[in-house]
Amino acid sequence: MSKNVRLSELGDFLKARRGELSPADVDLPETSRRRVPGLRREEVAQLASISTEYYTRIEQGRLNASGPVLLDLARVLRLGDDQRDYMLELAGKERAKPRRRSTQQVRPQLRRLLDGTDAPALVLGRRMDVLAWNPLAAALFTDFAKVPAKDRNYVRIVFTDPAYRTLYDDWATVARTCVSYLHMEVARHPDDPQLAALVGELSVQDPQFRKWWAAHQVAQNASGTKHYHHPLVGDLTLDWDAFTCPTDPDQQIIFHSAEPGSPSDERLRILASWAATNEVQKHAATVESTDAEDES
Repeated sequence: MSKNVRLSELGDFLKARRGELSPADVDLPETSRRRVPGLRREEVAQLASISTEYYTRIEQGRLNASGPVLLDLARVLRLGDDQRDYMLELAGKERAKPRRRSTQQVRPQLRRLLDGTDAPALVLGRRMDVLAWNPLAAALFTDFAKVPAKDRNYVRIVFTDPAYRTLYDDWATVARTCVSYLHMEVARHPDDPQLAALVGELSVQDPQFRKWWAAHQVAQNASGTKHYHHPLVGDLTLDWDAFTCPTDPDQQIIFHSAEPGSPSDERLRILASWAATNEVQKHAATVESTDAEDES
């Protein structure tokens, strides 16, 4: 990302954070009716002890402020640690960065459970990264193999894949719950730079994520029920259960199931048949491609 693009992103990020706050949030009097929600630029500048012109240039992406000024803005705008670090990263400022965590690999015992079940199942790791899945989970949600590995995060997919907004009967509740889980992740891993980057990215890109993140709700459910509108088999009501790996608490396997004998159970069987046929076709195509390469 070029310097100009970074400064533009920084300006948009500050503007979005400013728009989330009211005068009461920062102990300022409400003096007049506002055409748009949030603090005014001059109010932010006043609280940060800088001129309105100076702050305006920062928000317009025309000025790279000093580290101390940015830290004052983080205080004024009530930024969390992850948001502050994201802001400093956009500004290219030095900060103490923790050692980057190694890429998680799915635990062997979870892989065996995944391969041995006929239910839709997937393994989630830190930050709700999607580490592994079975064919029926791919048929239910999306073909995770087609998602670039760096973007294979369940929360990111929920907010950025338009298909998910129609897949879930109540997308907003699912999305809010994902945000609540991320808050729990921040509490467990406050120095995770990838987690900070994910929160910062989604905060900038999605106003709903930004609103729900600012609410600081937390959740840690291990089971529940969700309703789906699947494009192939229609409406599904599925229970889900999460089981944490005893040797790695940062990994969970999530199973989905339907009540036996219910319409959802029948539709899930139809989807499983479709997924199995699709896997056979993909395998055959791979073999044909390999044979063709060998012949050439």
